[in-house]
Amino acid sequence: MAVSLQVLYPIAPDTTFDHDYYASKHMKLVAEHFGPYILSAQASKGIAGGPDAPPDFYAIATIVFESMDKMQAAMAAGGPVLADIPNYTNTKPQMLVGEVIG
Repeated sequence: MAVSLQVLYPIAPDTTFDHDYYASKHMKLVAEHFGPYILSAQASKGIAGGPDAPPDFYAIATIVFESMDKMQAAMAAGGPVLADIPNYTNTKPQMLVGEVIG
């Protein structure tokens, strides 16, 4: 069963997010440290929260793994990925692990 890890970066007062750093440096770290374990990875930059509404999130990353075991192995190897977060944002990321159903 494939599982996904979604990392959501909420917009809140007094928070910042460096999209250039995230795209050019952080996602390379994800590929380097999680790469052997993932089926796919993508990141989306928040541009709207609906018609005529600002986004609630700076970005959302979705990483898909073949199994929970692969995700756990990636997380065990992911220290440098997690340590990099303060280099591009001061918001507190939210995480969602899910079973891929479609």
